[in-house]
Amino acid sequence: MLGDSISAGFGLETEQGWVHGLQQRLERHPVDYRVVNASVSGETTAGGLARLPSLLDEHSPAIVILELGGNDGLRGQLPAAMRANLERMIELSKESGAQIVLLGMRLPPNLGRRYTEAFAEAFDSLASETGVAYVPFFLAGVATEPGMMQQDQVHPTAAAQPRLLENAWEALEPLL
Repeated sequence: MLGDSISAGFGLETEQGWVHGLQQRLERHPVDYRVVNASVSGETTAGGLARLPSLLDEHSPAIVILELGGNDGLRGQLPAAMRANLERMIELSKESGAQIVLLGMRLPPNLGRRYTEAFAEAFDSLASETGVAYVPFFLAGVATEPGMMQQDQVHPTAAAQPRLLENAWEALEPLL
């Protein structure tokens, strides 16, 4: 699991986060997988790309879940640069023999229609072109629902974590 604060569980106890819930679900599933959560609050796609090679070498994952890009968007970075970083992470993961799940993000409309559409298209086109398992909007059913976001309106609450797990599970389960 390579992500940002959403997967690192910002503002939550470790046991409350969706990634911990994923490990628990996998323990009940007839597969033998261990989840390594290499998510870091504030991580961008550039930071993830810089860290990924050593993570692939150290853990030899069967599946890489990428949940990055939100911080790129919130910082106003070019969607094309974010896409290029994600594309390289997908290439490296595939070269290592891993399957990939890409958890897409969407941005709030206050960042402007042209930018938010280009940001979303970067995820959509990348998933289409690479054929990776894909969730178009990881925060679907969370971002606009009352009680599902912390006061900062950026990070999901503990109540939102089961929904995040379900969103990821839809793309992940067929790979297991």
